[in-house]
Amino acid sequence: MDVMPLLLLVAGSAGIAAVARRTPVPAPLLLVAVGLAVSSVPGVPDYTLDPHVVLPLLLPPLLHTAATDSSYLDLRAQLRPVALLSVGYVLFATFVVGWALYMLVADLPLTAALVFGAVVAPPDAVAATAVARRVGLPSRITTILQGESLLNDATAITAYRVALAAAVGEGATWAGGIGEFLLAAVGGVVAGLVLMAPIHWVRTHVKEALFQNTLSLLTPFVAYAVAEQVHASGVLAVVVVALYLGHRAWEVDFATRLQEEAVWKMVAFVLESAVFALIGLQLPVVLRGLGEYEGALAAWYAVAVFLVVVAVRFVWVYPATFLPRLLSARIREREASPTWRGPFVIAWAGMRGVVSLAIAFSIPLTLHDGEEPFPHRNLILFLTFTTVIGTLVVQGLTLPPLIRLLKFPGRDVQAETLAEANAQAQASRAAERRLDELLTDERNALPAPLADRLRIVLERRRNAVWERLGQANPVTGESVDDTYRRLSREMISTEREVFVKLRDARYIDDEMLRTLLRRLDLEEAAAFRETA
Repeated sequence: MDVMPLLLLVAGSAGIAAVARRTPVPAPLLLVAVGLAVSSVPGVPDYTLDPHVVLPLLLPPLLHTAATDSSYLDLRAQLRPVALLSVGYVLFATFVVGWALYMLVADLPLTAALVFGAVVAPPDAVAATAVARRVGLPSRITTILQGESLLNDATAITAYRVALAAAVGEGATWAGGIGEFLLAAVGGVVAGLVLMAPIHWVRTHVKEALFQNTLSLLTPFVAYAVAEQVHASGVLAVVVVALYLGHRAWEVDFATRLQEEAVWKMVAFVLESAVFALIGLQLPVVLRGLGEYEGALAAWYAVAVFLVVVAVRFVWVYPATFLPRLLSARIREREASPTWRGPFVIAWAGMRGVVSLAIAFSIPLTLHDGEEPFPHRNLILFLTFTTVIGTLVVQGLTLPPLIRLLKFPGRDVQAETLAEANAQAQASRAAERRLDELLTDERNALPAPLADRLRIVLERRRNAVWERLGQANPVTGESVDDTYRRLSREMISTEREVFVKLRDARYIDDEMLRTLLRRLDLEEAAAFRETA
């Protein structure tokens, strides 16, 4: 097996993503653009998306890291709009987009058109949420987009399987389709509920951080595989398990949490970079075999489908936002009245991604009899690709200026800092009372300087947040918090240099140096987190 193309993909995409952080262009869009450009260079190998790789091997870790970073409580508070988008909108888009393509393309069976509708139905909100955080969207809109992206793939994949069974002639019925949908949804949730408690129990009872991180990396793959084994939704199983683990992460050993955070950030960065680069690299693959649809006709179909996909989301989002308020007095009493701006951004943020392409590439070459080719398969691949590229480029590039134009209220940093300071003050007071209780026990006797040091640490932690609200240093422009952090790093850096010199002089060996440096690294991390 030639591993060089894979290494070039991972290294190249990671490098481009790193460069994107220094530009105003979101990383997903730059990666797609570079992928498109590179795909036309002679000698570049084919990077055909394999659905047997993307769905079971790339999708679970991406869903896991997104779900663990999400808030279960926030998602529960926005359950209605998330469900309307991740289930209702996906099914609506499947039928409307499929019907539009059926009316547009001559000789295209309705079942094959519905397969395409299911393929392009789920938005990929990775790019949208990245832009949302970058430009400061209200947290409610960001939560809705995150929740939709976590759950809509399960709906789309199930709808695709039902439509595909009808398209290839496997005798699918409406009752069977509804039954399969319910089995996938309920089974995926049940699989997640069954797995989440035992996995969390192991995480809280095994203190070896290395084993914990190995288990953490395996968890999304295990959840996905177990659910798919019983024909349930692996996507839902992964999301349920990850939301639970993220919500209870505070119960896990601190060393595990620190390592997990670093490991999963690296995994997400590499996978997301490679996935968006792969989207652009699919151009040569989808252009092959268009046959009668090459040229102006293919371009017309692509533009028409893109416009339908964009319009359908607006058609769904606005009624789904305002109709529940009109029909329910309870909703009107409990929730503030939405403006037109929030739904507009949610509708415009419906960018498609790699899941749509992976599902499209899984369409079989032939029908159930194994002889007759799947109708218009190459056209469906092409239109999926152009829809993904069109939404990423057009909507992705215009979303940041659109958000700025609509002038959403920014975050109240001072209010957030005050809330943080009050929370820290309550926690510090409780910890101080607990310390006094412990010190009354002779088994916990400490010399006075060490007991005072524990109290100083508590006081420092309590005051650190308040100091962020203080005045800046008139000479350096730094806050007290910034100065403290800088001086801490200078002291630790000096100690580190001395340890290295002692190692070089053979006063200590390398094993002792690593022990001492790890201690300093933990202290530096603690100082940074304390004031971050």
